Amino acid sequence: QVQLVESGGGLVQAGGSLNLSCTASGRSMIPYAMGWFRQVPGKEREFVGNINWNGASTLYADSVKGRFTISRDSAKNTVYLQMNSLKPEDTAVYYCARASGYYGGRRVGEYDYWGQGTQVTVSS
Repeated sequence: QVQLVESGGGLVQAGGSLNLSCTASGRSMIPYAMGWFRQVPGKEREFVGNINWNGASTLYADSVKGRFTISRDSAKNTVYLQMNSLKPEDTAVYYCARASGYYGGRRVGEYDYWGQGTQVTVSS
């Protein structure tokens, strides 16, 4: 069993930055890909980005490309989501998830463990 705990969410003004963390316990993140998703009430959970098992490759949604960066520290069993140039439309609950393989995709169904989420609110 894997427990994922996100932290680092909060309220920030448009144009600001936040760095989310997701730490795994129970079992290691290695050798699985890790993903970040977000969700607003009434909408489906949306893919934000992911990082492969060894951190060598990342994939991002077009809406965040160039503004968000995912990294991982396997020694700390932690994955990060650095969010810059935040926009009000980035407001959502952000979730980290562990993929079922070395490389993750964009679909929710490709991830088998999820955190509880952390709220990010961007004011205009």
